[in-house]
Amino acid sequence: MSDFLGGGRIGIVVSRFNESVTTRLLDGAHACLVERGVASEQIDVIWGAGAWELPMLANQLAGEGGYDALCALGAVVRGETPHFDFVAGEAARGLMWVQLEYGLPVGFGLLTCDTMEQAAARAGGERGNKGYDAMAAALDAATEIRKRDGRPEA
Repeated sequence: MSDFLGGGRIGIVVSRFNESVTTRLLDGAHACLVERGVASEQIDVIWGAGAWELPMLANQLAGEGGYDALCALGAVVRGETPHFDFVAGEAARGLMWVQLEYGLPVGFGLLTCDTMEQAAARAGGERGNKGYDAMAAALDAATEIRKRDGRPEA
């Protein structure tokens, strides 16, 4: 895969809720960006309260323009009430809407797990780092969009 160079901007929205997991997802996303040759001045990181706020924050960045890709990082862990279902499903729906409304890739790094152990395993543990994977997917989509638009790869 070619490096993602050329000054394209990348926005990352991250949930503070379950911060012990989300900071590790952010570390994974940053590792992917470094591997792809993205400079730190090309990256904007915005923190929000929880997964519920991720679509609003992604929408704000997309509306500002100038981004080649966004990535949303969070962790929703199932509890004793149906709260999990509402937050996870609506956050996913909102992030998809941002992608389609703006034609802008949004990497989906929102973990939806039954336990904190499962979340930790997917945030740099034995199941890899889904923050890295989500960022890689967003960069790959942004590169493909640039090719189809006839623009040079970023």
